[in-house]
Amino acid sequence: MHNSAAQVILLGDGMGGRPVPALDGQTCLEAGDYPALDEVAKGGECGYMDPIRPGQGVGSDTGHMVILGYDPVEYYTGRGPFEAKGVGIDVQPGDVAFRCNFTTIENGVIKDRRAGRIAEGTDQLAAAAGEAFSDGIDGVEVIFKESVAHRAALVLRGEGLDPRVTDVDPHEAGVEVPQCRPTAEASNDPAAQKTAAIINKFVQRAQEIFDNHQVNQQRRAEGLLPANIVIPRGAGTAPHLTPFSEQYGLSSAMIVEVDIVRGLGLYLGMDVIDVPGATGGMDTDEMAIAQAVVEAAASHDFVLCNIKAPDVGGHDGNAEQKMAAIAKVDHAVGHLLNALDWDSTVLMVSADHCTPVTAMDHTGDAIPVAFYGHGVRPDAVESFGERPFATGSVQRVRGLDIMSIMGNYAGSLPKFGA
Repeated sequence: MHNSAAQVILLGDGMGGRPVPALDGQTCLEAGDYPALDEVAKGGECGYMDPIRPGQGVGSDTGHMVILGYDPVEYYTGRGPFEAKGVGIDVQPGDVAFRCNFTTIENGVIKDRRAGRIAEGTDQLAAAAGEAFSDGIDGVEVIFKESVAHRAALVLRGEGLDPRVTDVDPHEAGVEVPQCRPTAEASNDPAAQKTAAIINKFVQRAQEIFDNHQVNQQRRAEGLLPANIVIPRGAGTAPHLTPFSEQYGLSSAMIVEVDIVRGLGLYLGMDVIDVPGATGGMDTDEMAIAQAVVEAAASHDFVLCNIKAPDVGGHDGNAEQKMAAIAKVDHAVGHLLNALDWDSTVLMVSADHCTPVTAMDHTGDAIPVAFYGHGVRPDAVESFGERPFATGSVQRVRGLDIMSIMGNYAGSLPKFGA
């Protein structure tokens, strides 16, 4: 352990938002009763964070990258490699990796991009796909593995591949599944054409396998949506990232519920801690997650934790669900407030991005951020939320500023100059 204070970042995934008409124009953060978050606001320094630049929305992968001090503009190579790494696929040089969704289609039209947020049976579907593609496609090895809930990862391994291909996921329901094609810049590139052709063959064959699979027969019998197709997106190659310990001289741990962020932690050489009961959904055990953070902070200089549930409510456009999820984050924060030594710990509570229920997707709105504990100079903010934080002393910072701010509070940031 460093002689400096321990640093803990707790992110309520997608926790920030916009005014909701049904909440009398308040955001989900402003409308709920969150005593622990309010205590952090009252005792801390508050403000806003723009992950990359004002107005620029980010994914969970790029949102976490930038908070950890790795500029996505410089280092990001696509979502797929993080998802694949997170499920245990070692993405090698020359591989092209994709994030996938198990999806429901009817008559060729997407009915639900997440197959009713399927929670069980995807391992059986993935195993069936693995058997069907055991000989690969056109001489290219196909590696497919389920992730959390509706998510999965796909890796193509072979000669002459190129990640410059379009998504098969149109990011909306009520439309036909698009064909994978080379991007405009690679339209005449044989490797990109080959990669797109393989993806289209994979999607078509996987649909044939899944449509009458016993998992989906059972789901239909129970009145559930079948996961009868898989749609890849976010093609990318393995990123080259300096390990976190080399970048900052800090031992580090990551506690997250989704494989895309787990994959980032593995690429950075962080100790990725799996917590029993951490499901990534509304049934997640937030107290087990909080206790894991306390234990990790006792043996590491730096801990990052993500609780996924608020993002789910945001994507579903369900304010009540999102507020219940933020209450879970509040419970976890309450445990940290009681269990950590604030003479030797600095805490940041924020989100990786905003997912307003009115947008049902990530937006580029500034994210509420609060710093609490060792070295922090409390400001006059009294409650945790978008409007209250407008008066906070942190004002508005970039994601790339976070590690410097945390290092300053903790005493781990070296002085610049003599």
